[in-house]
Amino acid sequence: MVEMPKRYDPHEAEKKWMEYWEKEGIFRFDPKIKERDKIFAIDTPPPTVSGTIHMGHAFGFSQADFIARYKKMRGYNLFYPFGYDDNGLATELFVRKIKGVLPRDMSREDYVKLVLEVTEKAEREFEKLFKRMAMAFDWNLVYRTISPEVTEISQLSFIELYEMGRAYRKEDVTIWCPSCETAIAQVEMEDRKEKAKLYYIRFDVEGGESITIATTRPELMPACVAIYVHPEDERYRHLIGKRAKLPIFGREVPIMANEDVDMEYGTGVVYHCTFGDYADIEWARAFNTDIIIVIDKQGRMNEKAGKYAGLTVREARERIVEDLKKEGRVLKEEDVEHVVNVHERCGTPIEFRVTKQWFIRYLDLREKWLELGRELKWYPEHMRTRYENWVRGLKWDWCISRQRKFGVPFPVWYCKRCGEIIVANREQLPVDPFKDKPLEPCPKCGSTEFIPEQDVMDTWATSSLTPLINAGWEGDNKGELMNTIYPMDLRPQGHDIISFWLFNTVVKCYLHTGKLPWKATMINGHALDPHGRKMSKSKGNVIDPREVMDKYCADALRYWASGTKLGDDLPFQEKDVQTAMQLINKLWNASRFVLKHLEDYRPESSRASVVRAEDAWILVRLSKVIKEVTELFEAYEYAKARKLTEQFFWYDLCDNYLEMVKQRLYNRNAYNEEEISSAQYCLYHSLLAVLKMLAPIMPYITEEIYSYHSRQVESKRSIHEASWPSPEPWWENGEVEQKGNVVVSLLSAIRQFKNRNRMPLNAEIKELILPEELKAACKEFEPCIMETAKVKKIKYGDVSSPSSILEVEGEEYPVEMRV
Repeated sequence: MVEMPKRYDPHEAEKKWMEYWEKEGIFRFDPKIKERDKIFAIDTPPPTVSGTIHMGHAFGFSQADFIARYKKMRGYNLFYPFGYDDNGLATELFVRKIKGVLPRDMSREDYVKLVLEVTEKAEREFEKLFKRMAMAFDWNLVYRTISPEVTEISQLSFIELYEMGRAYRKEDVTIWCPSCETAIAQVEMEDRKEKAKLYYIRFDVEGGESITIATTRPELMPACVAIYVHPEDERYRHLIGKRAKLPIFGREVPIMANEDVDMEYGTGVVYHCTFGDYADIEWARAFNTDIIIVIDKQGRMNEKAGKYAGLTVREARERIVEDLKKEGRVLKEEDVEHVVNVHERCGTPIEFRVTKQWFIRYLDLREKWLELGRELKWYPEHMRTRYENWVRGLKWDWCISRQRKFGVPFPVWYCKRCGEIIVANREQLPVDPFKDKPLEPCPKCGSTEFIPEQDVMDTWATSSLTPLINAGWEGDNKGELMNTIYPMDLRPQGHDIISFWLFNTVVKCYLHTGKLPWKATMINGHALDPHGRKMSKSKGNVIDPREVMDKYCADALRYWASGTKLGDDLPFQEKDVQTAMQLINKLWNASRFVLKHLEDYRPESSRASVVRAEDAWILVRLSKVIKEVTELFEAYEYAKARKLTEQFFWYDLCDNYLEMVKQRLYNRNAYNEEEISSAQYCLYHSLLAVLKMLAPIMPYITEEIYSYHSRQVESKRSIHEASWPSPEPWWENGEVEQKGNVVVSLLSAIRQFKNRNRMPLNAEIKELILPEELKAACKEFEPCIMETAKVKKIKYGDVSSPSSILEVEGEEYPVEMRV
């Protein structure tokens, strides 16, 4: 056995084991093992290739990796792929930032080439990070959501959905981002509170009367199609059916009754513009109003805005208010705070425009989505509420088309003569409609001239297929690994994308296979700054995980990530990684001590080898912690599992048992062979179990220590291929545990007595007098007490001059120590 060095170099160990795991294929999936119950398949979240590496990656991916490594050690054939989500708006925004170019500045072909070049470089940085963080991915199972293989699967999905009647194209009101110049889905909106002005504007009404509306968006006046009042509002009931004239524009609109009007807000009068919010869309359908769109795709006023054409929304608002004031139409202004819908990618307030888009019809299956959510196992369970709230709040079918140049193209053309939709044959996939042509003439008119679909698919339309991508899906429920890994066992992800990724994956995979894509999902929270705030560059509080690993190490960062229960957010506190470093140092030093005394030991599973009471006690404690930690990992409670393991290591093993056996280890000549072997047996199994229980969380230090002794003993290439610790049935002994706990408290009281009296810990206690009630607990442990605390004699009886008070199960017992 090679002797362990005095000091542990974490950065040297990281480099060594990263290379070793990769070279030996420790985490490589074995396709020869087909039995489904022997495989644990994880649907890894592909990070968005946006160039920004942050603590959120370290936090969420570490927590998923704790479970992956645990399952590997439970003997599962681990299927743990890795992917890059590199075809969405976030990627385009990243390229714009790096290269300073917009898609409209280049040809489609040149722009796609540029994006691929930039993203490949960013992907290499992600790979470096995740390898250094000891993520147990199989790097032979890497996919990109823009690759030809994935493009084929995404296009095949579209074709199947089109044939089902689920994918359809229509001209309708869509949610639009003026900055990104594309339609977006409902899921891509988020609410943001903003301060605004509520303007009270007077309209003239036929017959010489007037009516005053209150709005935060006067720039939409040229799109006004109606004015609404509540039918029970006595103030305005007599105006229903009359017409009001728009200030500035002079056009007349009807005054109509609408029970949706809030009589308490503003003046109780609503002016209906197409479109300011979702209510405007609902009312346009309910009242069959005209639709007037005054904002173009870049967020500027169009020709229907008259003299305000060409202005931005903000500029138009200011100009129109200025002109209304000149006419004496603005009666009042109020400062308000209201919620604005913005695009989650760029933070731009969204608009509503009428455009032709591709949709997936799924609103009719709302109850099915809720049912599937209940079938899925959630860790933690309360996260299901977020899923259900999202499903119940759905108002739109899923818009999957985007007005971009970079992305998975629709496998679609339009007949130039008659406009018929032509969908590619499956044999053509993957297809680029700009370069390729349909295999047959137009089935409607026979023309052979076609116009390619200009739009690309939303990135979520592809990334929602990751379980099928991983299974090599070929359509019609066929695929290389469909029967081997599908449904997958686990989907780990953040709580912020339940409505994005999780829901859409449930939708797509169910529509294609009739099954849930996974058996369970684990939902992580967010990494926050030390003050509990969300990290952002604008706040200057972003922490780079690479810097933390440079200063400390990867195990310390992973330790921090395990510091809270699944689903909770966690502030980054440097003291937590410092605590991890203390644990790493203690593990190293304790292991050096233990292994030094195991040089001549070969493990035996014989109860006869345990002959001392303190040895039986540590085995009981070990058995208990192994069972509890195993149950906690099974329940995805890695934080509690780590805490229990640490408590056993620091308190039971290091603070107590190592002190109890030191005399036997240092003075072997004073003990028989069975007593030495008994201590070695307990030390070996205790240390090995601690290393294995910490291995999912701190893989580098545990692998390093394991390599010095146990790897040779167990004949395993890695601690992560070793079996999970399992207690021997004969370790169980509740009576010994109870007695040992009393003795541990007694030894602690003796140490405190020596400290109070400024005595060295190896100072001799001539006589220890204990009450008769403690005899049953301590008698069997007398050799241990005398050796550990340097006690010459133990006596039971009356305690005349108590030195300490010992508390046992709520009862207090006096203890006398004579020196």
